[in-house]
Amino acid sequence: MDFAHVDVWIFDLDNTLYPPQMALFPQIETRMTAYVMRLLQLRRDEADRLRRDWWRQHGTTLAGLMAEHAIDPLDYLAEVHDIDFTGLAPAPELSAAIEALPGRKLVHTNGDSTYARKVLAARGLGMFEAVYGIEETGFRPKPARAAFEAVLRMAAIDPRRAAFFEDDPRNLVAPHDMGMRTVLVGPPRHGPDTGAALPGCDAIPHVDHRIDDLVAFLRAIAL
Repeated sequence: MDFAHVDVWIFDLDNTLYPPQMALFPQIETRMTAYVMRLLQLRRDEADRLRRDWWRQHGTTLAGLMAEHAIDPLDYLAEVHDIDFTGLAPAPELSAAIEALPGRKLVHTNGDSTYARKVLAARGLGMFEAVYGIEETGFRPKPARAAFEAVLRMAAIDPRRAAFFEDDPRNLVAPHDMGMRTVLVGPPRHGPDTGAALPGCDAIPHVDHRIDDLVAFLRAIAL
């Protein structure tokens, strides 16, 4: 499957290393909306509209808030990620499939690394060499190319030897352009920060593979 040259495996976190049915993101979205409502004294529908606009224009709600309202990102991240993790189930089959991949394994998420490590611990995914969250990229979110460049620089990665796994097709444009193998995880979906429909996922030029079953796909690579 054209992964013979790959020895660096980079995974998104939310809705990639756990399925959407485990419903962490609805909790986060509720807290993001509440934050915007309180900060700007808006009704819920107005706050949701702003979140959609910021997601489209800036990549994340946080990036929009920082650009337009100069908020403290650490306070925001602590608040929106103060959620219930009990819905997350351990994933021994996924853990084994990732462990079997040859080479280095990393996580690159638009969430903060503290939150990411809580998710990974709950899923039993302790094999990752490093977790790169929004703080590590200087609060530059995916899909911005600068976010990926920051991770490649910090981890000393040759992108031509890397594969990127992600549930949002927007976030695979830059990795593909840099020479990474790109894998879109999950069925056609809505934007994680919006509710707005994303383009069809069957034939996207910057997606090398679109998969529904991450474990089965990783097992096939490792054979």
